[in-house]
Amino acid sequence: MSKVINFIKKESVFCIAAVLAIASCFVVRPSAKYAEYIDFRVLAILLSLMLVVAILQNIGLFEKAMHVITGKVHSLRLLRLALVLVCFFSSMVITNDVALITFVPFTILLLEKLEQRKELIYVVTLETVAANLGSMVTPIGNPQNVYIFSTYEMSMGEFMGTMLPYGIVSLLLLIVASIVPKGVTISPISAAMENKKVPWWRYAVLVIMFVVSILCVLRVVDYRIMLGIAIVGVLLWDYKILAKADYMLLLTFIAFFVFVGNVKQIPTVNDFVQKLIEDNVILASIGISQVISNVPAAVLLSGFTDNGRELLCGVNIGGLGTLIASMASLISYKAYAALNFSKKFKYLLVFTMVNIVFLLVMLALVAIISA
Repeated sequence: MSKVINFIKKESVFCIAAVLAIASCFVVRPSAKYAEYIDFRVLAILLSLMLVVAILQNIGLFEKAMHVITGKVHSLRLLRLALVLVCFFSSMVITNDVALITFVPFTILLLEKLEQRKELIYVVTLETVAANLGSMVTPIGNPQNVYIFSTYEMSMGEFMGTMLPYGIVSLLLLIVASIVPKGVTISPISAAMENKKVPWWRYAVLVIMFVVSILCVLRVVDYRIMLGIAIVGVLLWDYKILAKADYMLLLTFIAFFVFVGNVKQIPTVNDFVQKLIEDNVILASIGISQVISNVPAAVLLSGFTDNGRELLCGVNIGGLGTLIASMASLISYKAYAALNFSKKFKYLLVFTMVNIVFLLVMLALVAIISA
């Protein structure tokens, strides 16, 4: 029983998606049409990118970069800024959840070594906000972007034109939030890193996998070719990396595909959701994201609006706010909460206050751009 409870806690979004999908099957009888609900291209892109990121984690590329950066910092203010900016920019490529999985534990160890525990809550909160906001700037930065970019067949110009203004303002706000609080002088920390020797041809395989994945996102390469190259590439690296992909995320997408597909066949539910978002897609998607998180919100609402740009904007901004608005935020919380000296209530208070400030700024920007 404890294993079941732990699984539900760990994979709460999947469990909710599965329950909704199964419940909808009792209303809309299962048939061959179910296969039409599933966007196999999106699933293939997500899996390919996961495998590329798993290899990057395996060689410790971003940890090495973090050590180099923090080893040259003499001020707590600059250290705070460096940690936040690394999360912001790396999330554009390795996704927000992977950025937090990689850098939050590093931050905890680093600040403990510097005897700056009092900084932990604020810095980890800013890193979380940075990862969520940085990831919104690229089509591969988070799962909802991959999905929306593919589903609405967006061009790079259309995508960047929608999200870049929010990304620029977010970056400026993060810089201010990082350097305004006072900071003491610190001694640079250099730590020995394991130097993994990797043959040059493996790097070539990694580059090919990443480039082909991007070309597939841009609709230049067929997703089946991309997936084949990704799997062969991983087998050339190490077949064990195949086990490191987040298959529960893929299953969550499949469950929501089934649920949304069935909901569209139910007139009363279909009409309700349609009315919910017809006045303002952005506000509706932000609001729904606060309750079910932004990835499920993107999949759910995509079945009821043709306005991909507003949905893209709404679900990304919707990652701010509550702790579950973006599931990546739970990664940071769990890492901090696991510490024996953690102050969970204080973390939730600081996290919520910071997120509300950023959310209000983003909403003001929405109003300015929409005017």
